[in-house]
Amino acid sequence: MKLLHMDSSALGGNSISRQLTAAVVETWHKALPDLVVDYRDLDSEPVPHLTGASLAGTNEAEKADAERTLQQFLEADVLVIGAPMYNFTVPSTLKAWIDRIAVAGRTFRYTENGPEGLAGGKRVIVVSTRGGLHTGAPTDFQEPYLRQIFAFLGINDVEFVRAEGVAYSPQHRSDAIDQALAALPQPAAALAA
Repeated sequence: MKLLHMDSSALGGNSISRQLTAAVVETWHKALPDLVVDYRDLDSEPVPHLTGASLAGTNEAEKADAERTLQQFLEADVLVIGAPMYNFTVPSTLKAWIDRIAVAGRTFRYTENGPEGLAGGKRVIVVSTRGGLHTGAPTDFQEPYLRQIFAFLGINDVEFVRAEGVAYSPQHRSDAIDQALAALPQPAAALAA
């Protein structure tokens, strides 16, 4: 089994999402010693944002990196994605990565009956960290967006680990981290499915 671990927080060592994605991956690695883990840090190794030149494929180095990014996604059985909420949605670095994996004819296609996802059979665990409380609120453009994009690609096994209200107080932060750690998805559920 291959797991792709991705972080997108710009906060480095102060990032709660990085702390929690590492805990998810550690839990999975302990349960599945043969697990192959691939890591990408979208802050220190960002994917270029799409431009007209990107779409035209005129830059060979960028085109090769886009293909590597897509292959890394396609080869993963499980994705653990650190997605802190920035301005009510995902970091732009995560959005740039999504733009590179949402590729017509590779991860989705259009048919006479509408779009069809081609990247199914994966499990996605999103670690969502938020300064405020947004779950179920109109201010949450993060979780619905991620659910929609993965469903569009054919991936319906998407789980969220949330740490919310972390900016309210040190106690809120500590409680949110403890609650998220207690709710980490276990690999046994993936193996039983």
